[in-house]
Amino acid sequence: MFSPEVLRSTLASAPEEGQELARIRAAYARRRKTVPEQRYSRLNAAYLCSLYELESAMASMLPAAGLHSLSGRRILDVGCGRGATLRMLLEYGADPELLYGIDLLEDYAGQARRFGPQFNILCGSATQLPFLDSSFDLALQFTMFTSVLSNTAKQRIAGEIRRVLAPRGRLLWYDFAYDNPANPDVRGIGRAEIRRLFAGFSIQTRRVTLAPPLARTLAPISPALYYLAAPMRFLCTHYLCLLQKN
Repeated sequence: MFSPEVLRSTLASAPEEGQELARIRAAYARRRKTVPEQRYSRLNAAYLCSLYELESAMASMLPAAGLHSLSGRRILDVGCGRGATLRMLLEYGADPELLYGIDLLEDYAGQARRFGPQFNILCGSATQLPFLDSSFDLALQFTMFTSVLSNTAKQRIAGEIRRVLAPRGRLLWYDFAYDNPANPDVRGIGRAEIRRLFAGFSIQTRRVTLAPPLARTLAPISPALYYLAAPMRFLCTHYLCLLQKN
């Protein structure tokens, strides 16, 4: 599963990647100081509604593609953060010992290990994944790609995901479709760019996630208002995609 040579390279980080990796680390350091921790808490009505909306879409998309259970599947979360998505996958039948995660930030990776000690969590760059070819049946990336502003880095990450996916392996993608005027450290990625990054993959897409400013207004009043607005796809800001390697 692991490639020792790539692992050493990942931990060292290629010199040409250093500037982009440093920028990403600095951006997250700023966010810790400026974004209230409560914003991504399940006690926050808007965040909880968005999670339910996302899971409902996943619960529809995955079985329709023949993924009725994740049991027995080798799964990698690229940009796993604190491991919340990996923990969610346990509810879909995933085997904890087959769940892997990698994150650029050591404190996030450390928390993921603490919250999910049965998982296989590494700290490193997604531009050089420390895994053998065709190691995984399913990969995930949730709001990681839009934090990468370098086109070269995005292409390298896409190439690495392609490499570690087994033939007919799948990628579950969830990310911003549009730029956020209030956050210059992210850049939205539309369907055309997703197709370019993963040329040759089949792709299913749907718009999800009510625009966060609107969600933060409606959900505290009533979750019903959130769910009345969410089906209006022009008000949604993210793409949920399921891609398959050919």
